[in-house]
Amino acid sequence: MKIVLWHGYLLSATGSNIYTQAVAREWGRAGHEVVVVCQEREPEALDLAGARVVRPDVGPVLPVFVLDRYEGFEVKLAQDLTPAERRRYVEANAAAIRAQLPADVVFANHVVMGAPVARAAGAPFAVKVHGSELEYAMRLSPDLCEWGGAALREAEAVFVGSDHIGRVLAELVGPVGRVHVVPPGVDVDEFRPRPHDEALRDLLAECRRDPPNPGNANERLPDEGNAERLEHFFAEPGPVVLYFGKLLYNKGVHVLLEALRGIEARALVVGFGDYRAELEAIAPPTALFTGPLKHRHLVHLIPLVDAAAVPSIFPEAFGMVAAEAAACGCPPLVARHSGLAEVAAGLERAYPARHRELVAFETGDSLDLGFRLARLLALPAEERAALGAAARRAVVENWAWASVARRLLEPFELRPRAPGAAV
Repeated sequence: MKIVLWHGYLLSATGSNIYTQAVAREWGRAGHEVVVVCQEREPEALDLAGARVVRPDVGPVLPVFVLDRYEGFEVKLAQDLTPAERRRYVEANAAAIRAQLPADVVFANHVVMGAPVARAAGAPFAVKVHGSELEYAMRLSPDLCEWGGAALREAEAVFVGSDHIGRVLAELVGPVGRVHVVPPGVDVDEFRPRPHDEALRDLLAECRRDPPNPGNANERLPDEGNAERLEHFFAEPGPVVLYFGKLLYNKGVHVLLEALRGIEARALVVGFGDYRAELEAIAPPTALFTGPLKHRHLVHLIPLVDAAAVPSIFPEAFGMVAAEAAACGCPPLVARHSGLAEVAAGLERAYPARHRELVAFETGDSLDLGFRLARLLALPAEERAALGAAARRAVVENWAWASVARRLLEPFELRPRAPGAAV
């Protein structure tokens, strides 16, 4: 098949960026012709398995769901775009897609701006709903709900990552046909258990490859001196609890830091965001903040820690970081709500009955999180290793990227192919 994959942002860092990169790579590995239309500036640094990247000129304004910095753009919340800015953005992206046609399917990320962009391109299209647009933009804007929903109803398929996101979508835009639940995935070949000494060696080597970041002025780069700091951190005795993701209030990192006050464990906090200074102010002195780390770091870092926490207090489409931790054999503890609850259910099915209470905690409840973390960390090493092995089995069975990518194409595989499209 020939697939044009549209994404409005980059192909690394977090969330839908990683999703798009992984899907493009898996489709390329499966022999499909893939063109990714996005804003990635350094595609040659990524393994895309032969997928081509096209970067359209969308003008000076980039619509986002959470205010952030993007080089060369004025960022504006999607709900704050003027009608003229919205039209320009849609048409610029649609023109870039049309230049890549014919194709068997145009696969667009996000209800907004993806569904209107794909509809304007004039080819059969599918839309992947990610959740961020629902909670951070559409819930605040009836206009976006109406606009995105109208485009979504013309899609040949709509993919949601969890039943929770399907319910939120219907709440905001009304009934939508042809909805398929396909969760996000994990690269289980990269995210896997590793021997401690090997993982630490390779983590420090990756940190030494990081670009300079004097004074940590660039929040999107890892902190300066991470190699030395992490080497010292892991030389100290005692269990380590990891958080990795955005440092936003809604991610609930403060709940984790509060939970750790009564536990003999140290926090390792990975990520960037506008709440970092506040978190550093309340963190215990043993906590270490690293700034953002890429997958090349994380695949070595996660196997070094004793547990991972996903304490989000805001609805999540899925729970990718929990699945990545589990794939490394690191037992995650997640807030029991939204898409995270569905990840928890998958892990609980794989755990022995006596340990199923060590998967999830009550949202926002630092005491409950602390109680379960303490119980998890108090398990004998061999029992915690057995839990990690069970968690990995759950990921391999349910959330490996190769199976996810195949499921995304199932609605289109029996259709007649577009004239001139790849077989």
